Amino acid sequence: MMKFTKQNFIFLVGGIIIYVVDIGVDFWVASKYFCQGQYSWSILILCFRGLSSLITQIFSYEWFKNDWEGTNTGKLKWIFLVHVFQCGIFIRYWFALKYGCQAAFKQNSTRDASETDPPNFIQKKAVDVVTDINMLRVFKTFLETTPQLFVQIYILMEHGKNNIYQYAAIIMSFCGISISTVDYQISLRTSLPDKAEFRVLPKLVYLFYKLLTITSWILSISLITLLSVGSSVILLIFLWICGFTWVLKQHTTFCKSKKMEYLYRTVVGIILIFTFFNIKGRKTKVCISIYYATHTVVTLGILLVYMLWKPSIIKDIHFTVVSILTILSLVLGIIFLIVYYRHFHPTAYCRPQAYSDEVDGEAGQRVEIGRFQNFIMQ
Repeated sequence: MMKFTKQNFIFLVGGIIIYVVDIGVDFWVASKYFCQGQYSWSILILCFRGLSSLITQIFSYEWFKNDWEGTNTGKLKWIFLVHVFQCGIFIRYWFALKYGCQAAFKQNSTRDASETDPPNFIQKKAVDVVTDINMLRVFKTFLETTPQLFVQIYILMEHGKNNIYQYAAIIMSFCGISISTVDYQISLRTSLPDKAEFRVLPKLVYLFYKLLTITSWILSISLITLLSVGSSVILLIFLWICGFTWVLKQHTTFCKSKKMEYLYRTVVGIILIFTFFNIKGRKTKVCISIYYATHTVVTLGILLVYMLWKPSIIKDIHFTVVSILTILSLVLGIIFLIVYYRHFHPTAYCRPQAYSDEVDGEAGQRVEIGRFQNFIMQ
């Protein structure tokens, strides 16, 4: 049975704090670059912020429309206005705090739910609202946080200047990636009643798998960008095309409208540049093997180019240290990946025969398949 616990509520509050601090750090870093005359970096940081905010607001409003279909249109107009001002996520956080507090602390109180509500109505509402937020945070992580981490590491390599705001941006990026990936896996286990609880050890293994493989890949892209910005752009575009093509072949059905579905597939193509996840909930052994084998080959190829070509920039970026970190994080990340998929990963995500329309999940009844069953991150 799905359950929203006090621990989930604490993670929710922590996520809100990180989200607000992250916004402040972004504008702080951008203003510092602007004051130093590095306008291109300042604009780039703000562009990542603006793009991710725009896309997440679009998805958030569409989900409100889908969920509130047939209800008071006046509410939707206000919701639309709030999303225009890029504040839709805060409405979702308000609902999450409201239902999360009731589910975690006041579930036994008779005034928390009407007498006509099913027993687990508040629990389901809390889980659904938090799951939507975590889905949006996954989008934000790979549209904004991960690209910003790449930019900050590239700047450190290129200029070699150590400033506190750069380290603050890097720390916030790692915090954002960590929280969004782990919280999403928690949502996965919480939203699907037939899955085991996501305990501490699997969380840590999954976290290190994601962080280490993403770090290795970002270091590799930073190295090739130091050699040639054009080559880096071409590589990223090529990888996005490959990811987008793969998503098209999966025939995803995440959105109700075709336009939103293509926007979703475009976003997934961007996410696949940095990490792998299974968007259809199917077995991923072959796909994930090909994905990380390709990353390994490209990473080794970039390091080989540096060793054979020996550009003058090698001395400036302490190439030996960077190459060791790149290979070590890649190897450790793959080890954690193997451990996670071998010992902690659920073998199947959906059991159609167990679906139910009722939130208490009585056998033999039918469930309405939600967004989460159409977007299963691994």
